[in-house]
Amino acid sequence: MTEPHRPGISLRALAPNAVTAMALCTGLSGVWFAMQQQWASALAAVVIAGVLDALDGRIARMLNGESRFGAELDSLSDVIAFGATPALIIYSWALHEMPRFGWTISVFFVLCAALRLARFNAGIDADEQPHKSAGFNTGIPSPAGAGLASLPLMLWIEFGLEAARDWRFVAPWLLLVALGMISNIATFSWTSIKIRPSFRFISLAVIGLVGVGLITAPWFTLIIITVVYIGLLPLSIANYARVKRRRKAEPQSAG
Repeated sequence: MTEPHRPGISLRALAPNAVTAMALCTGLSGVWFAMQQQWASALAAVVIAGVLDALDGRIARMLNGESRFGAELDSLSDVIAFGATPALIIYSWALHEMPRFGWTISVFFVLCAALRLARFNAGIDADEQPHKSAGFNTGIPSPAGAGLASLPLMLWIEFGLEAARDWRFVAPWLLLVALGMISNIATFSWTSIKIRPSFRFISLAVIGLVGVGLITAPWFTLIIITVVYIGLLPLSIANYARVKRRRKAEPQSAG
């Protein structure tokens, strides 16, 4: 006699959602560290949340556990871990000294993170997605936005630059990053980065060097990664413009 089928959620479907929940809780714990003025630990919590966020989607694809629920949970996690948490950390660290608009700018950053993710969810099933079909993101992704927003804090932790803590620098920088998240600029995604076969071993060596750097000099390495990402933004815009021109030329050549 066969056992009756028991409805429920398989562990395969639960695993990526569990990683997403861990990312949310870890990222939000950065606020707890910020309340105690443990700035390095607060920033480390956001970095760990970013690593977990990068893993959950790949785990879902590996286990064939992708779901609409997981996508919604991931977006909520991103708003909290990479929107609210960095904004509260930066406000507690520097923007609370701004005479009038420090809190307003922090809230604006969270709002832009939420708007970006709402735009992503609204278009997740859209047939026409020019950036995604070409392998690019639309605007700066939320985890990258959290890293860019935290650049002044990383400079202060690593080099002790008091100028990096000045709200006159932090406030416009946070505004710029927030606008970048809701912009329509094309930014590189993992699928848009292509490495030539001749550079395979060099790329592996660089990745290994970055891994060692994250262990021995984490903040300096993260600063370098952030600066490289900023330098790649104009290149990603130019790259997508070239792809767009090529797509427009294909129907004409076919005709």
